[in-house]
Amino acid sequence: MSKKKEHKKENHKEEFIEETTEISVEDQLTGELSKEKDKFLRLFAEFENYKKRTSKERIELFKTASEELMTVLLPILDDFERGLAEIKKSDDSELLKGMELINNKLRNSLAQKGLTEMEVKAEDVFDVELHEAITQIPAPSDDLKGKIIDVIEQGYKLGDKIIRYPKVVVGQ
Repeated sequence: MSKKKEHKKENHKEEFIEETTEISVEDQLTGELSKEKDKFLRLFAEFENYKKRTSKERIELFKTASEELMTVLLPILDDFERGLAEIKKSDDSELLKGMELINNKLRNSLAQKGLTEMEVKAEDVFDVELHEAITQIPAPSDDLKGKIIDVIEQGYKLGDKIIRYPKVVVGQ
């Protein structure tokens, strides 16, 4: 009888060991599955972040390329304005009409691409964030102190970004 009891105990021990190894294998597989799921989710999130970052960089690249072109064209716009001012002094109205037509087409084309003139005029309050002071002169009157006396060069924005600050003379 002791042999039978020992045999039963051994069988019971073997069954118990088999059950625990099966459970541990299931736990092991479940753990591996959760690790793989976590790994997949992290990889997926990383890929989504990569897509967002590259699309944002691409948009910035297009804006930057446009900004460089606009910056190159600004001195040409200034020269065009000076030329129109001189033509207005002459008596040739046909030449003036033609040049104004070309000027308007050029400005409209650039405006469609996002270029806008900054609205700056004499007697506006000088703002360091928006204007570039070329020089300061004594103000003709007390109410012009700290205000713009003259606009030397027009400023421009591309979208919301200032690409050239207006150059102004400030009264002190």
